[in-house]
Amino acid sequence: MPVDEKTDVVSDVLETLRFKTLLFGRVDLGAPWALRLPRKANASFYVVARGSLRLQVEGTAKPVFMSAGDVVLLPRAPAHVLDDGTRKAPAVRDFISNEQLRASAGAPLQLGGPGAGTTLITGCFQLGAGATHPLLRAFPSVIHLSTQEPGRAPWLAATVQLISAETAAPGPGSALVLGRLADVLLVHALRAQAVLAKPGEAGWKALADPAIGNALSLMHERPGDPWTVERLAAAVGLSRSGFAARFHALVGETPLQYLSNWRMTRSARWLHESDDSLDAIAERAGYESAPAFSKAFKRRWGVGPGAYRRTPTLRETPLALIDT
Repeated sequence: MPVDEKTDVVSDVLETLRFKTLLFGRVDLGAPWALRLPRKANASFYVVARGSLRLQVEGTAKPVFMSAGDVVLLPRAPAHVLDDGTRKAPAVRDFISNEQLRASAGAPLQLGGPGAGTTLITGCFQLGAGATHPLLRAFPSVIHLSTQEPGRAPWLAATVQLISAETAAPGPGSALVLGRLADVLLVHALRAQAVLAKPGEAGWKALADPAIGNALSLMHERPGDPWTVERLAAAVGLSRSGFAARFHALVGETPLQYLSNWRMTRSARWLHESDDSLDAIAERAGYESAPAFSKAFKRRWGVGPGAYRRTPTLRETPLALIDT
């Protein structure tokens, strides 16, 4: 497959997992201030539109200092504290509720004292079935996107400016606009992680590796093909043993484990969005019969495809971005 026709694995993963922005809020904070946030089920992110702050995430030794234009993504949504960054932190109060955040879409909340001001935009999002994809599991607990990093300032500044403007003066369609801007932040966070991943770290280095990246593209482009380790290895120009070892080292799963899990993730999407018969979906997913497909689906998701399709709550149940 020519390089320019390769399936974009990151786009395919995000599209299939049904990324959805749940909430946006805007808060104006005056020093001194400090907010405590509990662990949550859905991933969260912060955008600093004005001023600066300090973020201390539970389980991490060093705080993250953020300035105007910076973005931080917390994929696992751990407990954390935000404050004004002064040496003597003020008394910590619990963060505002989701209901207050929703209300802040029209008029920003005002918290803290009379000192230096910070405007914070906060949001959270969820992914549907398949949120345990190895690329997403490879996320660190904190991803800090700073305007001070070379090559990042233009797109980050533009996105932050748009988010800030939309939350400051929301209008018809604001929820849709903000959702799309959140998409931009997440995709760039994925790109940043691919660049910053350490050698030997499973997940992100796979995309940058020519052979393994091509193999992933093939499986995403044609999940129903009768792929074997030998066939995939031949397609990317490696020996069977060399390909299998390299794939496992970079992805964290064997090639056939990855293929099976991706087929089940795609199948959940097909069941959700189409009226195709189980036989048709089984064939698209590479299974010779509907019973074999149903058995594999139930083993992966804990419920058969028929029940999954008939029960809206199963299709819409929010899942954490990272399975911990």
